[in-house]
Amino acid sequence: MWDVICRFDDRVIAFMRRVSGPISRAALLIVYGWFGALKVFGASPASPLVLELQHRTLPFVHGDWFMVAFGVFEVFIGIAFVIPRAERIAIPLMAAHMVMTTLPLVFLPHMVWTAWFVPTLEGQYIIKNVALIAVAIGIASRLAPLRH
Repeated sequence: MWDVICRFDDRVIAFMRRVSGPISRAALLIVYGWFGALKVFGASPASPLVLELQHRTLPFVHGDWFMVAFGVFEVFIGIAFVIPRAERIAIPLMAAHMVMTTLPLVFLPHMVWTAWFVPTLEGQYIIKNVALIAVAIGIASRLAPLRH
């Protein structure tokens, strides 16, 4: 019986290893593509937060232009994760995006915290990025090293 369980376990693990890369890439495409498209089309529930941060950090940039550009940037990151070899572009762009999207935790505490360590819905939206970072690290860990 133990042998049957071990063989089943081996098959499940082998399957997960085969699909983890494509599923991770697709997940990042969905999240970045969807949320970015919402910004481009003016339908993002995160718009007030993004615009408030933009106003505080880049007041010389027009808010409507910034929202569209930021949405296009997000869509580009998502697409880059599913194009072979473009992950090397997507990963540093995602790192920059993560820095930008984490700034409200410090710069806009009134919008992301209701109390000490109690995030608003917007705060939760930001904190969930930890999971996206983990997915990107998993993708990066499977890249072949660059050769000299």
